[in-house]
Amino acid sequence: MVRKPAGNSGILHIIQNDPEVPTGNLLDCLEFPPIIHHPYRDGTLPSVGEIGWLIVLGGAMGANDDDRHPFLRDLKRLIRESVAVRIPYLGICLGGQLLAAACGGRVVSHRWEELGVSNVTLTEEGRGDRLFVGLPGEIGTFQWHHDSFDLPPEGVLLASSPACPHQAFRVGDNAWGLQFHPEVTERIIRDWCAWDCSTRERTQEFVGEFTAREAGYRVTSRTIMENFLK
Repeated sequence: MVRKPAGNSGILHIIQNDPEVPTGNLLDCLEFPPIIHHPYRDGTLPSVGEIGWLIVLGGAMGANDDDRHPFLRDLKRLIRESVAVRIPYLGICLGGQLLAAACGGRVVSHRWEELGVSNVTLTEEGRGDRLFVGLPGEIGTFQWHHDSFDLPPEGVLLASSPACPHQAFRVGDNAWGLQFHPEVTERIIRDWCAWDCSTRERTQEFVGEFTAREAGYRVTSRTIMENFLK
């Protein structure tokens, strides 16, 4: 279990961008409560001074959908400020794309789309990165994205796959963006499958692939969270 580090007066803040993209298993290893924000409801976000760590989750919207979802503009501003003052940041799927966009990278729709199980290979930089300490050079992941990020100018590529070359990156020494979903559970996958008739028909396929490797996914998720919060 992860305890709050001594001397850190900040709090873990989590931004949930979509009612059907929740924290999943990310909180399983915590012994201290986070604050979860739901800006899709009211646009409310924390100030930088309140944050000890910041996690931004995924969502069905795109990182460039500011007009349809005005809170995204403020969220990208918050991400830029957090990176600048070296608050530990972890962006998952949309959260990783928002990190890229906030730091000057491009987010592209319908380029490297992935749904379901995929193996991801750590780069040389990734194998030495503290977020992935304790994990093998190739990790099993679950993917659910139609958009993908280009690396921002200061970004360092940490993981890749044949289907999507940009799977994880770091900005500075405090901010990470992931394209894959370490937080997923069977319930979440079933909810996502229901979004579209083509994926609804493949629900058992996606769930079966996940449950066959769920134990490994949980180890990966726990390791990433523990490393991030150290």
